Amino acid sequence: MRNYDYIKKWKKLLTPQIVSLLTTIHEFKGRQSLFIEANSDKLVDLLEIAKIQSIEYSNKIEGIYTSNDRLRQIILDKTMPKTRNEKEIAGYRDVLNTIHTSYEYIPIISSMLLQLHRDLYKFSGDGYGGKYKSSDNIIAEINKNGEKSIRFKYVPAWETAESINNLCNSYNDIIESKDVDPLLLIPMFILDFLCIHPFNDGNGRMSRLLMLLLLYHSGYIVGRYISLEKIIENSKESYYEFLKESSYGWHENENNYEPFVKYTLGIIVSAYREFESRVILVSKINVSKPKR
Repeated sequence: MRNYDYIKKWKKLLTPQIVSLLTTIHEFKGRQSLFIEANSDKLVDLLEIAKIQSIEYSNKIEGIYTSNDRLRQIILDKTMPKTRNEKEIAGYRDVLNTIHTSYEYIPIISSMLLQLHRDLYKFSGDGYGGKYKSSDNIIAEINKNGEKSIRFKYVPAWETAESINNLCNSYNDIIESKDVDPLLLIPMFILDFLCIHPFNDGNGRMSRLLMLLLLYHSGYIVGRYISLEKIIENSKESYYEFLKESSYGWHENENNYEPFVKYTLGIIVSAYREFESRVILVSKINVSKPKR
């Protein structure tokens, strides 16, 4: 079975490029409270925009759409979802709201992941929300000659519950030790979660919700004001490329986390840059609210 012990693995990630990204994010984090405190009354609109974009774009990555009018009504909870897509959007809305308002009370344990997944599918009625997958799944590739081959085989269904338990325990142990920068651990955890692929459906959306939750736990709250999901959707080709690159040799404990870690840190840097530029814009004294 896969070894989820991060104690030795994170040290390999301290390359000059990653250290530079970490330093940049730490500097942004040092300024975030000052920006928020000085402009709290002017950031309400950013909260609303980020919420709408997060729900829209995280679902869009998975091919889940509805009209703009229906999307806004569902996000504002002014209508009941009708189609399957709308039900999944409404579920994402509720889980996102839970994370925004109660992240301090959401531990990284198996039962809580199941509860969040249950809420993600509470409108769908499919019956598999809040349950680990019941069958094995793979990623298949087709080459130029039309031949199909297995690119990646996820953790088998019978190993899933134990794998998630081990993953959460390893993450919590090293986070509590405070020996490692959580910005390194978060993308490592997300990659491992995606390679386990614990659910029949919703793994991608759950991974993005978990990334936001883990960032909140460590004091990085930029995702409240800037949609990380939108930045990921706008770079989804790179997202899948680096995810694929970092998953090679995963079952043998030989995979290289670096590509996916660098990508994720880049997403966070982009979010902070956008956040600061928007704060500077809305804080201008002579700019009217409609123009902001």
